[in-house]
Amino acid sequence: MLTGMKHLHSTLAIILLLALVVAIVITLANYLGKKQYNRKIALLGLISAHLQFIVGLVIYFVSPLGIQAFSGENMKNSLSRLYFLEHPLMMLIAIILITAGYSKAKRLVDTQKANKTILIFYIIGLILILSRIPWSTWSILA
Repeated sequence: MLTGMKHLHSTLAIILLLALVVAIVITLANYLGKKQYNRKIALLGLISAHLQFIVGLVIYFVSPLGIQAFSGENMKNSLSRLYFLEHPLMMLIAIILITAGYSKAKRLVDTQKANKTILIFYIIGLILILSRIPWSTWSILA
């Protein structure tokens, strides 16, 4: 089961990155063209981020590299620390930012402000996600 969940998590990571890039590019085009805020495109990024996070939580609590790895010895090992602390924490912060950006933009009446809000929060979320992806484990890059 764990192997299947890891493959699902890796596949959803690609989908999440594509969804965020698409949402950012379309929102940027809408912002620069002074067009209407497209909530469905922003929702695409939000849903894929939440789905990825749920799968990641399951892996975190089942995997021996997850919460079971909490120890002082593993804090000294950079790869172990990445898996049990840095990656989950940074992803949680990114998901919170993406969710906050979507929620805030949804309530705004001014479409330019809504587009700008999505751009800011989604770009920061994407940067945080990209900063803590364990690139060495991605089979797509090999």
